[in-house]
Amino acid sequence: MPQTLQFYKYQGTGNDFVIIDNRKQVFKNDTKLVKKLCDRKFGIGADGLICLENSNQVDFKMLYFNADGRESSMCGNGGRCIVAFAKYLGVINEQCTFEAVDGLHQAKINTEGRVELKMTDVHKINNFKNNTILDTGSPHFVRFVENANTVDVPKKGAEVRYSEQFKAEGINVNFAHLENDILNIRTYERGVEDETLSCGTGVTAVAIAAAHQDLISSNSVSIKTPGGSLQVKFEKSHSGYENIWLTGPAEMVFKGEIKC
Repeated sequence: MPQTLQFYKYQGTGNDFVIIDNRKQVFKNDTKLVKKLCDRKFGIGADGLICLENSNQVDFKMLYFNADGRESSMCGNGGRCIVAFAKYLGVINEQCTFEAVDGLHQAKINTEGRVELKMTDVHKINNFKNNTILDTGSPHFVRFVENANTVDVPKKGAEVRYSEQFKAEGINVNFAHLENDILNIRTYERGVEDETLSCGTGVTAVAIAAAHQDLISSNSVSIKTPGGSLQVKFEKSHSGYENIWLTGPAEMVFKGEIKC
């Protein structure tokens, strides 16, 4: 028998999510249902679905699903959105620690209402034919180009994502260039299997890759995506990159009910 599900729609620089308050376990993980809810023609429409759940050790737990219905790795913009949602619910105030698939994350909402999210440390970076491969909570492939705005991202991104090296597990593919000390980035996301307006772990990956290749000298960089601007700060250590913070907007678009 169909149930009525209350949902919230959030977006962070155009990366949009269906978010569900699942502290009472009203939503049962179902790949087909997640895919249907994320469908832009027959459902609510989103790049992914997030459940906010109870945690035994910290403020809350984040469970993330890609638009294809599969539980996925960390989502940076989704993490910022769920922090804003937790504040809306009264679960947290301005600061929190939450549990995600890649471990614990600290976050805070600054005086401008922007959400600052601490990302996982990066200690392993591989260069592959002038490209950079690293994991910032999700696996990313970074390619610096002359002008990211002219790249056919759906086509070129899919070529990398479904290549022999990556097709089994999939990888997110980023194309970027530096202009006036600002990193411009476009991202093809696995699970969505298309270009998205923004990707938090992708933005983080590009910032770290740029620092690793000495394209930037500052440990704080502004990044422009098709969906808006973000900022990444980090510290370089002998073993990699630590104390990485992703900052940007996270806003509720609407809320509603759907029978499913």
